[in-house]
Amino acid sequence: MKAAVVTFPGSNCDRDLAVAFERAGFEVARVWHKDSALPAGTDVVGVPGGFSFGDYLRCGAIAAQSPIAAAVQAHAARGGYVLGICNGFQVLTEMRLLPGALMRNAGLTFNCKTVELKVATTASAFTQAYARGQSLMIPIAHHDGNYTIDAEGLQRLRGEDRIAFTYGQNPNGSMDDIAGVLSENRRVLGMMPHPERANDPLLGGNDGAGLFAGLMGGMALA
Repeated sequence: MKAAVVTFPGSNCDRDLAVAFERAGFEVARVWHKDSALPAGTDVVGVPGGFSFGDYLRCGAIAAQSPIAAAVQAHAARGGYVLGICNGFQVLTEMRLLPGALMRNAGLTFNCKTVELKVATTASAFTQAYARGQSLMIPIAHHDGNYTIDAEGLQRLRGEDRIAFTYGQNPNGSMDDIAGVLSENRRVLGMMPHPERANDPLLGGNDGAGLFAGLMGGMALA
């Protein structure tokens, strides 16, 4: 399986994400935001955390207009897998690959700590390695992680079982404690916590490793 990790000016988790994919067995290619196409045979695109373009305008808004954005959108439209983490989640909402928006944290402060994450659904390649309701300890590092969506959109996410993760103790004011959501076809995941930073016991834990291992297994069976 082949993963492509996109780098924008201001990305700072792209290498971590590439390493996490590699540890799960993916062949990883690095993609620059000015590239107009993904490498041939790309199975999953990783959009990493950081501060793309300095978070000017809105977080992820400029990155969503980069040349590579059209290729990522086309990949998703073909049924390809996409994983957006933190700033990557913000970028995916700006690309309209996921519903809702990430607003300023309710406390108006940058949150950087390890939090409890609850697995809300196992019905996706991203979450299938976990048990429903399982608690994970995963780091967060964001200023604009307050997930917001209108009442109709929230009802749809609930009804279609598209809430992937929720916070054990809400750190940012997100509606329904939402930490991650899935697309309609369940092949695009956006999440604010950083599973790629919880991928090595020597660095504090490996609760995030299951996401990448499950994705590899799920894609192989798809």
